[in-house]
Amino acid sequence: MEKKTQIDLFGAVALSGFALLLAFNQIVIKVTNGGLQPVFFAGVRSAGAVLCIWMWLRWRGIPLRFDKGTRVAGFAIGTVFAFEFTCLFVALDLTAVSRASVIFYSMPVWLAIMAHFILPDDRISVSKAVGLGLALSGVALAILTRDDAEGSIWGDLAALGAAIGWAVTAMLAKASPLRTVRPEIQLMWQVGVSAPLLLIAALFFGPFIRDLQPIHIAGLLFQIVVVVTAGFIFWLWLLSIYPASGVASFSFLSPVLAVGLGWLLLGEDVGPDLVAALVLVTVGIGLINRPVRSRKTSL
Repeated sequence: MEKKTQIDLFGAVALSGFALLLAFNQIVIKVTNGGLQPVFFAGVRSAGAVLCIWMWLRWRGIPLRFDKGTRVAGFAIGTVFAFEFTCLFVALDLTAVSRASVIFYSMPVWLAIMAHFILPDDRISVSKAVGLGLALSGVALAILTRDDAEGSIWGDLAALGAAIGWAVTAMLAKASPLRTVRPEIQLMWQVGVSAPLLLIAALFFGPFIRDLQPIHIAGLLFQIVVVVTAGFIFWLWLLSIYPASGVASFSFLSPVLAVGLGWLLLGEDVGPDLVAALVLVTVGIGLINRPVRSRKTSL
C-alpha cells in the first residue's frame, strides 16, 4: 500500500478500531495486575509475543533478518519500549485507569512536537495545533471531571513517562533506519529486547505472583496474542503509511472510549461531560487531519 499524506477513510476506520482495542487494553491491564506483578506481567507479555511473532513470520514465509544498519536503532527502540511499559503497567497499578489514560494518551502532543522538528513533511500547522488542543481538552474533560479520577502522584508521573516513551518509540519507527524494515521486524526488536530488560527489572518490584486466577491468565494471553502481536503489528503498519501525527491523533479516542467501556463493563456513570468530550475530540481530529489545499495559479 502506497504512503499517504493524510488520513483517508480506511485509515480513519482502522485507527478508530485500534483506539477501541487500546481502550479495552487499559481495563485488561488493570484487572490482570491483580494476579501478576506489573513489570513481571509486562516482561512475560513481551516474551510470549516473541514466540507469537516468530510463528507469524514462519507462517508468512518472512525471513527473520536484522540488517546491519538497523541494529543500533533496534536496540534503542527495544530499550525505550521496555521503559514505556514499565511505566504504563506501574501507572495502572498505582492510579485509576481514568487518570492513567488521560496522561498516557497525551502522547500525540509529544509525537507531534518531535515530528515537527524531525520530519520535514509533518509540521504542526495552525489547524493541527488547534485540533490537538481541542482533542486534549476533550480527553481532560472526559476523564478529569470524574469523581473517581484519583490516584498516586507516582502513578501519574509513571503514566507521563509512558506517554513520552510511546512517542519516542513511534518516532524511532518512523524516522530511524527501522523505517525501511517490515512492521513485524520492528516489533520483534521491541519485544525481543524489552523481554529480558523487563524480567530483570521485575526483580525490584516485589513478588512475581499475587492472587493469580483464571481471569488473569486470560488477560495475559489476550495481551500477548491480540494486543502486542496482532495489534502492534497493525499499528506499526499504519504508521508506515500515514503521517505520524495523524496516526497518533486517533489515540485521543482511546481514553474517551475507556470511559464508555467503564460505563458498560464496570457500571460507571456517564454524563454530559462525556458527550461534550466526544464532540471536542471529533472536531479536534477533523482539524488535525484536514487536507492541506494547495493554491493553484491560473494563467
